[in-house]
Amino acid sequence: MLAYSPAVFAVEETYQIIALVKAPCLFWVQVGDGVYGDQQNGVMRSDTEVHRVTVPMKVLDEAGSYTVRVKPVTERKPYFTQTAREEAYTFSFRAVPDKGNIRAYHIADAHGLVTEPIEAAKAFGDIDILILNGDLISYCDQKEELYGVFALMDAITKGGIPVVYARGNHDLRGRFAEHRTAYTPLANGKPYFTFRLGRIWGLILDCAEDKPDDHPEYGSTVCCRAFREEQTAFLQAVIAQKAYEADGITTRVLISHNPFTHVNPSPFDIETDLYREWARLIKEHIRPDVMLSGHQHLTQVFPVGGEYDHLGQPCPLVIGGTYKEHYYAGAGITFTENGWRIMFTDSHHRIISG
Repeated sequence: MLAYSPAVFAVEETYQIIALVKAPCLFWVQVGDGVYGDQQNGVMRSDTEVHRVTVPMKVLDEAGSYTVRVKPVTERKPYFTQTAREEAYTFSFRAVPDKGNIRAYHIADAHGLVTEPIEAAKAFGDIDILILNGDLISYCDQKEELYGVFALMDAITKGGIPVVYARGNHDLRGRFAEHRTAYTPLANGKPYFTFRLGRIWGLILDCAEDKPDDHPEYGSTVCCRAFREEQTAFLQAVIAQKAYEADGITTRVLISHNPFTHVNPSPFDIETDLYREWARLIKEHIRPDVMLSGHQHLTQVFPVGGEYDHLGQPCPLVIGGTYKEHYYAGAGITFTENGWRIMFTDSHHRIISG
């Protein structure tokens, strides 16, 4: 019944377990004695191919496993809905460690490649976190284009480690783009949020598209200016709460598909005042250790004050995603208790720098 292993996304202090199914079914996740259903205001969902269940992070971390339970619906009726026999699938789960090194692999700008990013991740070795940072597809014209993303997560995580997800600008394009977020993690309906994994605290921002809203390429299909302004208020709320100063946090990570303190030539030179304000707020208050981005199709590290620092880069910037036909390179990150190390690896199982 499951098309792929579930993806376990880190969102704030919860995991959102998202899974694709092959036929209409009712869907639950059991963690220990707790059962969490995919319901909408008390109604169990079945008329969908994608299911989402939210589980408290602490509960799953302590349990070390979860069981997906599905009941195929043969006919949903007002009374006495008919279902087939329940099926159950159990997955082990490994929480991010509080001590020692934490290993993560970062994939951005795969643009439809699946096998190649998987091989690049294998070249880095075992990981504790998978970071997906936008433009995994080139556009979203039909839902089937998203299946490769789930195949990628299945191959790398097998449903057993956390996934951190950020949206890219190409995710906003195509006939199915308005439905894209049904397949991705959200916090209060938004694709920007914070997360905590072990001693790592993270902030995800979403720059949306990379040209003005009225650019003819979009044909009036985007409205990103107001969406970005929302995130200024979100940043201010994050700073007021100061969760990044909680006990046990040793590393702060900023994740944004677009490295927004870098200004590209026209027509990509948008929102410089807004992005400069984001950078100021982040640098003065949150003080992240590293920023992870894609968008530029590079695998490279840029220091503060370097060639990518146009608007006040708040910390070192890692751009980790290079793709070509039948080729991909991504970024392996090791978070130590005193800092971080980077290793870029490619789909030919080579270490290309680090």
